[in-house]
Amino acid sequence: MPLVHIAMRSGKSDAYRQAIFDGIYRAMRETFSVPEDDQFMTITLHDAADFRYGASYFGIARSDDLVLIQISAMNTRTLEQKKALFATIAARLGENPGLRPEDVFVNLIEGARENWSLGHGLAQYA
Repeated sequence: MPLVHIAMRSGKSDAYRQAIFDGIYRAMRETFSVPEDDQFMTITLHDAADFRYGASYFGIARSDDLVLIQISAMNTRTLEQKKALFATIAARLGENPGLRPEDVFVNLIEGARENWSLGHGLAQYA
């Protein structure tokens, strides 16, 4: 039940943004065993003045096409699954919409199963 928040600079087409959604979802299905239709994602667009990043932090040459991806998920995945997720997201977004791997920044936030309510005010996984 991942929850995905994506931040990026304004100016990209609807098709470009939909390709980001699709690529991340495919990567989660392939590496995290996310069920079909488990898609809860948002994209927030920012003007240049409201989007700051380290252009060369950690020796990675980033551009204004940088996409910040934050995924909240249950703490049930292995280190190997997490590494596969990061690599697969970069690969899928490289295929479409053509993002460079240097411009794919992923942050995974994990929490306990009982911390999720999917609706009706219930803790479905508790």
